[in-house]
Amino acid sequence: MANHSQFGFQDASSPIMEELVEFHDHALMVALAICSLVLYLLTLMLMEKLSSNTVDAQEVELIWTILPAIVLILLALPSLQILYMMDEIDEPDLTLKAIGHQWYWTYEYTDFKDLTFDSYMIPTTDLPLGHFRLLEVDHRVVIPMESPIRIIVTAGDVLHSWAVPTLGVKTDAIPGRLNQTSFITTRPGIFYGQCSEICGANHSYMPIVVESAPLPHF
Repeated sequence: MANHSQFGFQDASSPIMEELVEFHDHALMVALAICSLVLYLLTLMLMEKLSSNTVDAQEVELIWTILPAIVLILLALPSLQILYMMDEIDEPDLTLKAIGHQWYWTYEYTDFKDLTFDSYMIPTTDLPLGHFRLLEVDHRVVIPMESPIRIIVTAGDVLHSWAVPTLGVKTDAIPGRLNQTSFITTRPGIFYGQCSEICGANHSYMPIVVESAPLPHF
């Protein structure tokens, strides 16, 4: 859960989110190096007098052609690796189906018989003491910890998006289409998310709560 005045990401609770945070830091350091180099060159050009040596400099042109290509490769390779990891779904232990409605979620545990429930946001007037306003629901999604979870996402009316930032999961819910993704929780806890698609007047009132529990307690 994010704190007040927090500038960084939430604490990662899945291997995918850990990779995303590391890639963000990697890209940020590359951008910092580029900005520092450009600032240094601009300062150098402003401080020194122009000379005829800079008119015909094939070496400099070669460097500023090859260097950006190397930087793009350094950014593309880890990005492609993470994209492959996010699409990889290999023998999940549990399959969960999330159906977006205006404005609540319906969940189906497809590995169990007739285990379906609706998840509505708890109104502020009924919220228990210590719970988060506009984020708590009446029925949480309970999943086993350290187990591969596959989630199938769709919608019953308009576009929605099932997103939990601390798990690194964001999948669009499209009417008439099934999208799927997978994740593994690395620690027990309660993880909050929201619909990340502007789906109507109560778009901000359909939160997502995932509770990760050890397998014996699941």
